[in-house]
Amino acid sequence: MEDERSVVELMRSMGLADEVVVRVSRLWGKSAARNGGRTHLLLGHLLDTAAVAGVMWDQYVSVTFRRRLDEVSGGRGRAWFMWVCGIHDCGKACPAFQAMDAVEAAPVLAAGLTWGRLPAARGKRWRHDVAGAVLLLPRLVAEWGDEEAAGWVWPLVAGHHGAFPPAGALDPPRGAQGRGAAWEEAQRAVVDVFTRAVGFEDLADVRPVGSLRKAEQLALSGLIVMADWIASDSSHFAGLSDADLVSFASSRRRAEAAWERLRLRGGWRALPLAEDPLEPLTRRLGVRPRASQRELVERAWSMPAPGLLVVEAPMGEGKTKAALAAAEILAARFGLDGVFVAMPTQATSDPMYEQVLQWVRSFDPELESQVALLHGRRRFNAWWRSIWAGKPRPDGDGCGCQGEGLPGAMSLADDDFGAIDEDAEYDMVSAQSAPNRTADPGADGPAYWFLDGKRGLLTAFAVGTVDHLLHAATRTRHVMLRFAGLAGKVVVVDEVHAADVYMRQFLVEALRWLGQAGVPVVLLSATLPPAQRQRFVDAYLSGVLGTADVHRPVPEPAGYPCVTVAYGAEGRAVAETSQRAVPSWRESAPVRLTWLPDTDPAGTPVAAAARKAVADGGVALVVVNQVARAQAIYHDLQEGGFDGVLHLLHARLCAAHRADRTAECLRLMGPQAGEDRPERMVVIATQLAEQSFDVDADVLITDLAPADLLLQRIGRLHRHSGTRRPAAHHAPQVLVTGAAPGRDGTPRFLYASKRIYGEWSLLRAAALVTEAAGPLTDEETGGPTASGWSIPADVPGLVARAYGDAGICPAGWNESGAWEQWQAKERDREKKAEEFLLCRRREWAFPTLEGLHYAGSRAASEEQLDAVVRDGDPSVEVVVVRRASGGYRGIDGTWLGVHGEVDDDEVTDRLMGGTVRLPPGLTDAAGAELSPLPGWAGRPWLRYRLALVLEEDGTRLLGADRVSYHDVLGLVIEREAR
Repeated sequence: MEDERSVVELMRSMGLADEVVVRVSRLWGKSAARNGGRTHLLLGHLLDTAAVAGVMWDQYVSVTFRRRLDEVSGGRGRAWFMWVCGIHDCGKACPAFQAMDAVEAAPVLAAGLTWGRLPAARGKRWRHDVAGAVLLLPRLVAEWGDEEAAGWVWPLVAGHHGAFPPAGALDPPRGAQGRGAAWEEAQRAVVDVFTRAVGFEDLADVRPVGSLRKAEQLALSGLIVMADWIASDSSHFAGLSDADLVSFASSRRRAEAAWERLRLRGGWRALPLAEDPLEPLTRRLGVRPRASQRELVERAWSMPAPGLLVVEAPMGEGKTKAALAAAEILAARFGLDGVFVAMPTQATSDPMYEQVLQWVRSFDPELESQVALLHGRRRFNAWWRSIWAGKPRPDGDGCGCQGEGLPGAMSLADDDFGAIDEDAEYDMVSAQSAPNRTADPGADGPAYWFLDGKRGLLTAFAVGTVDHLLHAATRTRHVMLRFAGLAGKVVVVDEVHAADVYMRQFLVEALRWLGQAGVPVVLLSATLPPAQRQRFVDAYLSGVLGTADVHRPVPEPAGYPCVTVAYGAEGRAVAETSQRAVPSWRESAPVRLTWLPDTDPAGTPVAAAARKAVADGGVALVVVNQVARAQAIYHDLQEGGFDGVLHLLHARLCAAHRADRTAECLRLMGPQAGEDRPERMVVIATQLAEQSFDVDADVLITDLAPADLLLQRIGRLHRHSGTRRPAAHHAPQVLVTGAAPGRDGTPRFLYASKRIYGEWSLLRAAALVTEAAGPLTDEETGGPTASGWSIPADVPGLVARAYGDAGICPAGWNESGAWEQWQAKERDREKKAEEFLLCRRREWAFPTLEGLHYAGSRAASEEQLDAVVRDGDPSVEVVVVRRASGGYRGIDGTWLGVHGEVDDDEVTDRLMGGTVRLPPGLTDAAGAELSPLPGWAGRPWLRYRLALVLEEDGTRLLGADRVSYHDVLGLVIEREAR
């Protein structure tokens, strides 16, 4: 076969002159100094990358994307995909690159490819990714005879190191690109020989017959980077410095072996359609379908094209399982290969990870190892540990989030992988530091290659925080990798109402790109304002139609629950919603609301009310808006001799304590509590209890919050059928606190609440509570005469009124002034978000990726990127350790040694259990004053972790604050007196 011939034989068969053959045979792509000690020729790397792309096509790329590449290539999708992936590094055939290593440059110069003095300053150095576009573009225009096709292909080459330059950047410094006939012949030969080797007659034969849409180009770019990074790993692709040994056949064998050793694979591949429309619910998930679940599944079956489904249903309705069933149907119908489930927080991601694990197992047990958990504390999830580190399975059927008793340790280094050598300066990190994870290529197991922060979404099935979706809508380096991970999947976003106005900017941007890429999206919410629903629909449809301003009015739903669908049909936008009332699985029940006036952060009245509420038995959930307030209420109850079970849950607990306490709360008041449910218990929590916290409280005491979030908290009240309750709690009751009457009857709010939520949304929520509980006075008000709310029937109306245009506050509350202030702040936040959005609004309809990274990105780290999409100051995690005589101890008392030395992985686990995130106000002080302990230098999980060293009295000064850690209260911060 022709492809068994070496590139030297191939060049000679093409009639190339001997001197050209020699010159091309000397061009290097990977230097020995940075490639495991062995030079790898440029043509060898191009063919390796193309061969990896061929394996990806066969075993990874989704059916729907393969179909699109077949369409644009005239039915030659696989060969065209290999070509576009392999051609990425053709720009290395230029003096600027070939001169980078003096040892490698010597034979190139000796062969007659020479150069003069080149710019040495880093900022002026000619980059090989842009050089590739300069080399290729004029040839594509001339030989394809199609400027449009050349216009969308060249940015794929120019952007393969993570950023797409504008056309104006295609201007090489003098001599950097190569001058004279020798260079021109060699550069032409590199392209022609590679093109012939992968199966095309010549470059003209490669011409696409159509264009990918911009979002599809972004996904393709990510797949090019993936192929390049795999082929750049010298442990799987040993360097070949003899061109007689380089052939496409050998590259193909290398690629197949590397793919197997890395354990890479796709997801479902061609997922068959279920025979029974309800089978994805009944057989796969084992549920007896409720009306709202049937509605979603029917919509997934009936949509004529991939689209957006917005599911609004009460808390506890079973939305998530219905969404997974819909994802199966959509994947089977439209050729998707996996699922990404986005959750609002790390804490909500853990139980969802186990649910997705169980679901994926039902397709094929081997797929279990393809389910990734994407958040920074996954090390503490026992199910993650058991699968990705080969540890024993957790006992029982719990969520696996317990922090203590995790056996052994992961043999993983830093979740830090990638490419190599001369490419490292372009953000490709070294694979050489990664331990050998592929000693047994025959064993079934997870693909550790996916664990890098930028690669997690490339795993077939993934569960993680919504930030991963939002990051894919930011103008940041390597955004194409994140987007490629989404483009072959069904995307499910749970608790979508949790995104505030700032985060919604990125969510809307993501929906626009996903709509254009033909990715089905399922959004889930219990409390979604109609304006948000409309905005999500318009964003998705603007992507589908490829124009910036699509507005397709969503019809008013017939009831609640409801499902809204949006898709494109024959070039027009379609938006539909449930036109028949869908009954909820449980009858609406009256919820009695009572005012408990209190704006003191100490929360003394709240503690007293909690004690009173369970005096005769029962389980009370107290949700407040501030960690210090939660700690104070807990302390009050504890010091007052509360004789029931008492728990405190908030974000400033260290990882082990928070995981243990969450699991314990779920055990005592979750759906399987049964006889374990205590006679008397109070749980004090912050906003952690607001969503995806499947507990059942007899009575709720909550700080006032915006109406949709207040209703979310009420969703924890009388949640499970069959729960035994004291007679006093037969009817659900809510005490609303965090507010008190002010001048002229206008409510006063907790300072922390105003800072978090703004005054306008709190005023609107207070007005709605007043209608149900009576006026806010200095005394506890409300009771049998108050109207209350009917839950869930009243939920959509309350949310619609809370976020509607009509005034709802009593006269004298200055609602209009608060509204103007809120609007001004929201406009500022929207403008701030625009700086980081993936595409400028006026450029959305541009057909190519050219200039996408027109201004780069200021987000240099994951922490900064998190701050970008959540509109907050960067925060840092620290590991709490205590100074002891002769050394240090971990949070649990584990001895560490005189310099903090960690002897083994089990000690590392226990030490990492002391990880806690500092509030943003301490970030600067932490950066200036904290560092890893010296003894951590050799421990991959610890060497970059900041140590918060508490002195022997249990405290330390950090900036202007006195910081301590209490095993029950968590991180305690007190401003030091001056």
